[in-house]
This record gives sequence, C-alpha cells and structure tokens, in this order.
Amino acid sequence: MVDFPPLPPSNLVQGATYYQPLQISPAHVELGDPAVRVMTDLKEVMAVTIGPEKTVDAARERMVRHSVRLLLVIDDQETVLGLVTATDILGEKPLQFIQKSGGRREDVLVRNIMTPQEKLEVLCMKDVAAAKVGHIVATLKKCGRQHALVVDTEGLGHAQQVRGIFSTSQVSRLLGTEIQTLEIAQTFAEIQVQLAK
Repeated sequence: MVDFPPLPPSNLVQGATYYQPLQISPAHVELGDPAVRVMTDLKEVMAVTIGPEKTVDAARERMVRHSVRLLLVIDDQETVLGLVTATDILGEKPLQFIQKSGGRREDVLVRNIMTPQEKLEVLCMKDVAAAKVGHIVATLKKCGRQHALVVDTEGLGHAQQVRGIFSTSQVSRLLGTEIQTLEIAQTFAEIQVQLAK
C-alpha cells in the first residue's frame, strides 16, 4: 500500500474570488463560418440566472454585474421558467405592468415581465451544429429578436436542456457589422396597440 502524505492547507484570504468557465470567442467571423463559433455555449460558460420573485431592478443589476443582456429565469429545481432581457427591463413592460396592476417600479418582479417558457421559441443543437453564421443572422432577423436559445436533447433522458445562446450584439461584434432586428419595430407596434385601447 502506498503512503499518501496530506497536502499542507492554508487559509483562504479575504477577497479571494473563484474560477469560472471562460469561453474564448474568435476575434472575427464570416457569414460562412460554423454557427457554433458565435454561440455562447453553456457547456463552457455558466448561464446567468435569476429567480422569478426577484425585482426587475435586481435583474438589471445582475445583468450589469455579469455584462449580459439576458437572464434565464429559473425555479428552485433549476427548471427554466422563461427569460428576461435588458429590453424587457428597460422598455415599456414594467410601465405596462404598473398601469395594469398598480404599484411602483420597485414592486415589479421578474415574473411580471419575463417571456414565459411556453412562449419561447428555440433552435435545436442538431440544426445549429450544421448551420453557418449566416443562417443564425437570417433567423434572428426573421424572428425579430435580440437573442435565440439553443436546446439539446442529449442526456437527461432526452429532455430539453438550454445549451447555448445567440446574441445579436455578439454576432454583430464578431462580424464587424451591425445586425438590425425587428424588435424595436415590434416594441413600437406594441405601444401603438396600447395607445389605441
């Protein structure tokens, strides 16, 4: 039997941080490059999440702290309940909720403005693995969204798991050109509908 001496321990110093997965993004991509090069892969980068009972201000602070514009909304079992974006928080959704339900901005919770799971459209990892960056750009434009979720059904009894996220801001930065989606136009259309009531 081999004798294994113990390693010498030391105390954790105040202010110590911890390692987190870091996905290395390419410096530049072309439309013909593989789509996975512009996807934030949640196997390599921790998803930034929030609970549905947190305030929208707490969600905004979390986005700023983690330099993201999308949070997955999860329950205590880490089941995805929906998502909330910076556009949701900074746009008209909080005001619409206050006008409908009363209260103040600090009373608005993530669950009040998030896009719920049943309204989320997702891309399949199988399709993304065979796609090019141009396919993702076309998809984001057609959907009029700033983000697209990618799901995988490998593992966990073939249940869906959110595997990745496409962001127009990240794709734009890597392509070196701005991607225009219809989200702003949809937002103004929503405002017009509300004003017409």
